[in-house]
Amino acid sequence: MRADRLVAALLLLQARGRTTAAELAEHLEVSVATARRDLEALSAAGIPVYPQPGRGGGWSLLGGARTDLSGLTATEAQALFLLAGPAAATAPQVKSALRKLVRALPGTFRADAEAADDAVVVDPARWGEPDRARPEMVDALQAAVVRRRKVRLTYADRAGQQTERMVDPLGLVDKDDVWYLLAGTAHGQRTFRVDRIRDAVVTDLAAQRPPDFRLPAAWQLVVEEMERRRSLLSATVLVDARFVPVLQSQFGRHCEVVDSVRDGRRRVRLAAPTARTIAEQVAGWGARIEVLEPAAVRAELARIGTELTARYG
Repeated sequence: MRADRLVAALLLLQARGRTTAAELAEHLEVSVATARRDLEALSAAGIPVYPQPGRGGGWSLLGGARTDLSGLTATEAQALFLLAGPAAATAPQVKSALRKLVRALPGTFRADAEAADDAVVVDPARWGEPDRARPEMVDALQAAVVRRRKVRLTYADRAGQQTERMVDPLGLVDKDDVWYLLAGTAHGQRTFRVDRIRDAVVTDLAAQRPPDFRLPAAWQLVVEEMERRRSLLSATVLVDARFVPVLQSQFGRHCEVVDSVRDGRRRVRLAAPTARTIAEQVAGWGARIEVLEPAAVRAELARIGTELTARYG
């Protein structure tokens, strides 16, 4: 896991003061190109890791070799935890390493480092979304989470209607390249898609944070509720086996292969909030998909087909 390697790379630099990409690659058992990208990631995040070209060069940690992390500034410590923290929920070795890093930091830096560690969750499971670029807004929102500052959001709903609200940012979630902000509002905790945030102004007002709030647990509750809504209705379809991966990419975890049939097709169960939602998503497949049940989805497909025939003949 990349976060595990980033922590290991920094600890190696702490111990040696300087290393080459080849030496790091051997130590981490990865390719030289991967080791070089990890070093560049540490440098880009603001940690004082710099390349030294020429004979006898390599990558060095500014200030020379150290045996602990007391040489890191508060900003550098935050940068490290923002890089490595998201993997801690799924990698026990990263969580253990981060705990050791916290103990090695000066006491005045620990609160900010721990806040950065708890600022982001990475959830790799897809919800059928296409790949997206990381929104530019993420960095500013991360800073607001770590600094515990209220944010004035201009947010657009599904219909494009914009509203303005003051929120207490609690954490960010990267769900397979789709980013979400969990925040406290006047009406309770809410989840905002970052790509629908039209503007975000970080204020100097202190944000309120529930003392027992834990981002992974809070996000799990959001996922459970969303999954419940997204799987209110299921449909069984037949599709050629070679197209199953495409269908799985479209529906994410709401696509379950039930079994196979003799003609090379597979029986697949799809889930969505309504029959209309399923019909709209499979209509573009044409005759490649045969809906077996329920009748409501078949009726919606017939309606869509009638509308298209009337429009395009």
